[in-house]
Amino acid sequence: MTARITDIDGGPGRHGVGARHATPQDDAASAPWADKLWAAVRTGDEYAAVDVVTDALSAGVEPESVLLDVIGAVQHKVGLEWAADRMSVADEHAATAINDRIIAVLPARRPANSRGRITVACVDQEWHALPARLVSETLRLRGWRVDYLGAQVPTAHLIGHIHRTGPDAVCLSSSLPTRLPLAHSAITAVQAAGTPVMAGGLAFGADGRYARLLGADAWAPDARTAADRLAAGLLPRPVPAHQTIDDLPHLGDQEYTLVAGSSTRLVRDTFQRLEQHIPAMRDYSDEQRERTAEDIAHIVNFLTAALYVDSDEVFTGFLTWTAEVLTARRVPARSLLPCLDLLEEQLHDFPRARRLLDAGRTALASRP
Repeated sequence: MTARITDIDGGPGRHGVGARHATPQDDAASAPWADKLWAAVRTGDEYAAVDVVTDALSAGVEPESVLLDVIGAVQHKVGLEWAADRMSVADEHAATAINDRIIAVLPARRPANSRGRITVACVDQEWHALPARLVSETLRLRGWRVDYLGAQVPTAHLIGHIHRTGPDAVCLSSSLPTRLPLAHSAITAVQAAGTPVMAGGLAFGADGRYARLLGADAWAPDARTAADRLAAGLLPRPVPAHQTIDDLPHLGDQEYTLVAGSSTRLVRDTFQRLEQHIPAMRDYSDEQRERTAEDIAHIVNFLTAALYVDSDEVFTGFLTWTAEVLTARRVPARSLLPCLDLLEEQLHDFPRARRLLDAGRTALASRP
């Protein structure tokens, strides 16, 4: 496994930074501008990108449509192109940076009467900030006072901010399912402070199932839907403070705690056993060895996240997406199977973990 699966943390796609593409309000008006912006972003021309946004606004395209149906659509395409190996990680980072900067071109009018105050933040250790920024700017355009806290907000600091500012709701964003345990901690802590939470981002599932499972007060699949939900009325105040085990009683078996606590050892031992099974690994360069170890670490991280929410889909979705990425990079997807087998040997006393690993093998075997 040397195709750099680890770029999922730097690249977009199903498990990365690509913002979920909202349903366009007026595709006929926005699509030509999205095509022009894509051309500018793809060549790394920030000045041309600024001109596209400025010209679209001058042509009468609504600022929200420019934000979501032009900039957001281009960011979504960046994710697809990266996953298909038509953009490098460096190109993806450059494109994302341009999209982030040109948002500042949009008008920032102070509303005459604010609808209320909303805090928008990414979960701790979640540094894919652009989806959260799209939510933040959409709410600003709709007349809300917004505190945008950006990426990787430690929960303790988020709670301190809530106590100082008293927002009407917190919009919490996460793109990677491996952040779900931290998201759960943030949701319960914010609710304990008396503030409702709307969750959003790819980490919470295409239908929001993990937002509901973790007890969020609301879920939105994209920025426009989030703004519509808040416009319909303030979220109800959360239920009284509760414990993690109340939402996820399966955690009582301690599998998540034990597997997560031994993740470093699992990665190390799996790498060493993989070397014994695949002699060619002994001739890997230092960079190839580092990449392979990081790839194993991602598999273990997604396995522990799946244990946390007790969901086969979290693990199988990661594996099938990874197989697609490997295939696009001309690396056989079957290279994942020995790693799953070796992990199961080490986790033979953990029935839920074995179930997840079996589901992963089945998912890989069923690929065309």
